[in-house]
Amino acid sequence: MSSKPITITKPAIPASSYSPHYVSVSISPPTGSLLQEHLRRTPSLGSPNVRQPKVLHPIDNEDLRILLLENISLDAVKSFQANGWQVDHHTKSMNEDDLVQKIGQYHAIGIRSKTRITERVIKAASKLLVIGCFCIGVNQVDLVTAGKAGIPVFNSPFSNSRSVAELVISEIIALARQYFERSFEMRQGVWNKKSKGCWEIRGKTLGIVGYGHIGSQLSVLAEAFGMRVVFYDIINIMPLGSARQVESLSVLLSQSDFVTLHVPELPETRNMISGMQLAQMKQGAYLINNARGGVVDIPALISAVRSGHIAGAALDVFPHEPGANGAPFDDELNRWSSELRALKNVILTPHIGGSTEEAQRMIGDEVSGSLARYLDFGSTVGAVNFPEVDLRAITAEQPDHVRVCHVHVNQPGVLKQVNEVLSPYNVEKQYSDSKGDVAYLMADIADVSPQDVNRLRELISKTSANILTRLLA
Repeated sequence: MSSKPITITKPAIPASSYSPHYVSVSISPPTGSLLQEHLRRTPSLGSPNVRQPKVLHPIDNEDLRILLLENISLDAVKSFQANGWQVDHHTKSMNEDDLVQKIGQYHAIGIRSKTRITERVIKAASKLLVIGCFCIGVNQVDLVTAGKAGIPVFNSPFSNSRSVAELVISEIIALARQYFERSFEMRQGVWNKKSKGCWEIRGKTLGIVGYGHIGSQLSVLAEAFGMRVVFYDIINIMPLGSARQVESLSVLLSQSDFVTLHVPELPETRNMISGMQLAQMKQGAYLINNARGGVVDIPALISAVRSGHIAGAALDVFPHEPGANGAPFDDELNRWSSELRALKNVILTPHIGGSTEEAQRMIGDEVSGSLARYLDFGSTVGAVNFPEVDLRAITAEQPDHVRVCHVHVNQPGVLKQVNEVLSPYNVEKQYSDSKGDVAYLMADIADVSPQDVNRLRELISKTSANILTRLLA
């Protein structure tokens, strides 16, 4: 097949619906860098020494362009550039208006927690194929709208869990020993050696709300310090070590000397720790929140700390956070900010839970790998809003093979329509799955000429349920 790319255009998504007309076709020579990573992460493909896969590179009207915001790891930038893609890297986030103006020229975007990908942004993203959240959370993205537009969203649910768990341990010790207060006093020239209200953490009870990747790692670390661990989760989970699951949040609050939160921000977790829950905590207990700012009612926490019922707290996340380093954290941003900052026994940090060199490097590797595998191979394994579909690689010995990646509305009759289009060819591999209103089909077909690619593109894009179709060769 020729290595000259076939150029297809993609219209903007109208405000009222998602137009089922986009096709991206590429016929490009193989390269080897991403292939090795793909093989390493996908053992079922077999040894590259036995069957060398052919690398697929989708190309739209121009080279793929990727927008990375919020100072995403430079390792991710290098990874994308090694694929020959153009990368625009920014250290700060963008607001909705700026994104609406700029997003139309990009095929992929990478963000962290501050940038919000709203419905308005997605509708302006006329070329966007994929979104990468270089963090754990994905609540900053309108996942439903992205899915309906045929855009999978990937995140990194594992890579910074150790960094957050270590931060929690450090906060537990700092709160128990009050050394952050003593350090501040020393810098003011005050010598205040005292032991009253300072405790060892050995033998104390840690209550973990949310026993996922972070909570379970934290459980192991806490037990190594001699702490007793209880946890609450909405599903039954096998504990690690000697940790014990309790039946309700109120039971956990009543037993714990330290309570740490590790839950997503959802409607049901909004203000899950408010006045009533704080009152259920033990007298002199501590609260730690490194999850999401909206899960704690901070005015209620301020009152509980002032009254002495809560001995102290550590907060790394807030309902509204500054968009850039150096920006003020003041009452204009959060009306209670000055009251919170005046509390001496409260540790405040600027959302640094996963901000270690190791975590950011691993997050960069994980999410950039997911984006590259989708753009190059069509794989959606690990997508949070999309059916998870994958196929083994097309080999270098199959030069006339084409991969069809067909995103469509989940309704009856779609496979029949698509298979009628593919019926003149040998369909060597095919797999489909659905998630909610969106379905995704991948198929590898043989004996396809460059002229056939255009015909296939036209026929599949005209099927009634089509959202987005990419043909990779």
